[in-house]
Amino acid sequence: MKQLSSSQVRQLFLDFFETKGHKIEPSASLVPIDDPTLLWINSGVATLKKYFDGSVVPENPRITNAQKSIRTNDIENVGKTARHHTMFEMLGNFSVGDYFKNEAIHWAWELLTGEKWFGLDKDKLYVTVHPDDEEAFRIWHEEVGLPKESIVKLEENFWDIGAGPCGPNSEIFFDRGQKYNDVAEDDPENYPGGENERYLEIWNLVFSEFNHTENNEYLPLPHKNIDTGMGLERMVSIFQDAKTNFETDLFIPIIEATQKMSDGKEYGKDSATDTSFKVIADHIRAVSFAIGDGALPSNEGRGYVLRRLIRRAVMHGKKLGIDKAFLVDLVPVVGQIMESYYPEIVEKQDFIQKVIKTEEERFHETINDGLSIISELIKDLKASNQTVLSGKDIFKLYDTYGFPVELTEEMAQDEGLSVDHEGFEIEMTAQRDRARAARSKEESMSVQSSLLTDIKVVSEFVGYTEDTVDAKLMVIIQDDEIKDATTKGNAQLIFGQTPFYAEMGGQVADKGSIYNASGDLVANVVNVKKAPNGQSLHQVEVFGELKTDALYQLVIDKELRQRITKNHTATHLLHRALKDVLGEHANQAGSLVAPGYLRFDFTHFEQVTPEELKQMEEIVNEKIWAHLPVVTVETDIDSAKEMGAMALFGEKYGKNVRVVNVDGYSIELCGGVHVSNTSDIGVFKIVSESGIGAGVRRIEAVTSKEAYEAFREEEGLLRQVSKFVKAPQLKDTVQRVEQLQEQLKQAQKEVEQLSAKLANAEAEDVFKDIKEVDGVTYIASKVAVKDMNQLRQLADQWKQKSLSDILVLGLVQGEKVNLLVSMTKEMNEQGLKSGDLIKAIAPLVGGGGGGRPDMAQAGGKNPEGLQSALDAVAPWISEHK
Repeated sequence: MKQLSSSQVRQLFLDFFETKGHKIEPSASLVPIDDPTLLWINSGVATLKKYFDGSVVPENPRITNAQKSIRTNDIENVGKTARHHTMFEMLGNFSVGDYFKNEAIHWAWELLTGEKWFGLDKDKLYVTVHPDDEEAFRIWHEEVGLPKESIVKLEENFWDIGAGPCGPNSEIFFDRGQKYNDVAEDDPENYPGGENERYLEIWNLVFSEFNHTENNEYLPLPHKNIDTGMGLERMVSIFQDAKTNFETDLFIPIIEATQKMSDGKEYGKDSATDTSFKVIADHIRAVSFAIGDGALPSNEGRGYVLRRLIRRAVMHGKKLGIDKAFLVDLVPVVGQIMESYYPEIVEKQDFIQKVIKTEEERFHETINDGLSIISELIKDLKASNQTVLSGKDIFKLYDTYGFPVELTEEMAQDEGLSVDHEGFEIEMTAQRDRARAARSKEESMSVQSSLLTDIKVVSEFVGYTEDTVDAKLMVIIQDDEIKDATTKGNAQLIFGQTPFYAEMGGQVADKGSIYNASGDLVANVVNVKKAPNGQSLHQVEVFGELKTDALYQLVIDKELRQRITKNHTATHLLHRALKDVLGEHANQAGSLVAPGYLRFDFTHFEQVTPEELKQMEEIVNEKIWAHLPVVTVETDIDSAKEMGAMALFGEKYGKNVRVVNVDGYSIELCGGVHVSNTSDIGVFKIVSESGIGAGVRRIEAVTSKEAYEAFREEEGLLRQVSKFVKAPQLKDTVQRVEQLQEQLKQAQKEVEQLSAKLANAEAEDVFKDIKEVDGVTYIASKVAVKDMNQLRQLADQWKQKSLSDILVLGLVQGEKVNLLVSMTKEMNEQGLKSGDLIKAIAPLVGGGGGGRPDMAQAGGKNPEGLQSALDAVAPWISEHK
């Protein structure tokens, strides 16, 4: 058998299907672009949904790709199984209504067995088919020549996600030989498709030919499709005769680098140690790629997944004796392994390392917090003569601090305690159910509509140079039907040519009017979208007669278009300025170019400072006032890249593209409309900056008239402030505010001094009333001080003077109550804790609280209960002494 590297396997697959007329789609970002139904891109077909649901007709219906993917529904299994990964590569070939079952099967066999290609032994290949799929069985047996005993019929061979496109599938297995068999010869799972290590599934061919309706019907699709998936890691393990995926060139270099950082641990010597090596190798790959694609660690969504992966890897590093930040040093290793097809890891290495290092160091601090919590839990259990660490506590340590269950169990066992596995599993099941419920809300792939996809008329956009054109009406769609004419209502229109820009690339659509040959207004254009075959689909309100094949005058709203063009070019300037100030990692994550304002979303892992915003705003305005020419040229994609054009993250581009060049400062691929000179923008002003999600920030800004109005509004607010502070002139406002602040500061200082004197006087009275119960002295009193801060000051005085064993103070402020409890070290040594006492009396004032053994505090909303709370101190002491 051939010995192939992972790069060779990937390239052979893509080269083969290119010879079969397939277009090679580059791997898309792991972070879904314009698909809110997915947390991550989780398969090769996930990036092609728009083609399969009919919303876009592909340039070529035959597509192949090597798609990086992430699945995180059972992270716990990573490292424990031979082939479970969070990130993996899916090789696939797809047909969107073009070829079907016959070609898919024959080409699969040719690729797998052809000497020029993979050259696998035909006798070691087996396939499974659905029992009802007689056609697939016939092709495999009669045309390919596979013996009947090598074809297994399985009822589960039907690909169905619950709704939408579905159909039978055929899986291909490779017999790795008896040495890999982990089940007995007579075991019922010892067959291709069974749970065993001998027969390895390498490829799944899905024949998508039905639509699964909400009524649970299976109706034929208007166009049959092919969707396949081959796991790169599995194929590589075959060609490299690896026991598991982890012994291949995709993982071994990472494992070897980790070995060097461990305290002498070696891979292949111990199963538990091997698990740690595998987890680290798997997780650092996933994290490096995800961060490179714009995801950042956080406490929600995909950011939470990243944080969890990093923390799991760090904890497994600790098991290998690595007590420092080390994942950061594995990023270059990942980059070297994947550079041939994914150069972005090397290109973005510094940024990826910066993010991982920050997260690692932060977690090392968190680990110490977690260890303290475990120690406190164990101490409390022993004090109360309990022997089992609860499942809820174990889950909290696991979920919040990233502590693996086995580590918690180990610490508990060292102290002679056991752990509540059942309780932990209940919590884990609840979490999985929540995750599953969230995933079930994800939309299934839509079903293709033949109405729009079958419309092939040509419609040319001429709006870059024209704002008014005469054009023939080609198509009228109303009530989901194609009509010859209409006189009222809402409709969708396609013209032979149009000046109306269709909503695309963040830029809103043009609006305007449609007139007949007599000059009468017959329709208003309220929106324009792209049809599946690329035509401009005008959404209109009809007032007069519209007929197909008749000529109409199309007129855009020029004033609206001018405002949009100013904002769009300003967006390009902001994009470049943002990278200049924050760094090249700040990639566009969405935008909106509207007439009244612009919105720009970008990836960044920390808040943008006022100084950085000021820098960006200054840069953009400098470019505007420099009167820079804005030149747009049409060229091929390779020439555009040579010009240094910046492609938007996750966007797909055809062979010919438009390049918008702002005098060499900003060069972007863009199909939108722009000003001819930056001076047309007038002025630019940032109005807000905020975080909108995990690692994603948003800037909103205005230009021209709206910017002037924003400046006037702020000037008006400043004049109001100037009037309130009685500044002689507007320019004196800041100085006057500073003077008032100093006066206020002095007044507050005097108030604090007076309050302190009152508090001291209050303390003298309170500290005189010392009571005793069962040999314990205590003070329990209501005080009239300013706030909680002064309450704590009284506790400090009490502590310094050693006036009693226990202090309990209560403060009423309006409808709120504050309680403070403090105890001496001697009381703590006798088992009495401030936190326990506060928990006992706080409910009497309608609240709750907690704290350290020596001091605790609580708040409540029942002032009437304060005296009852103070009266409850003595009985509590008697009960717990």
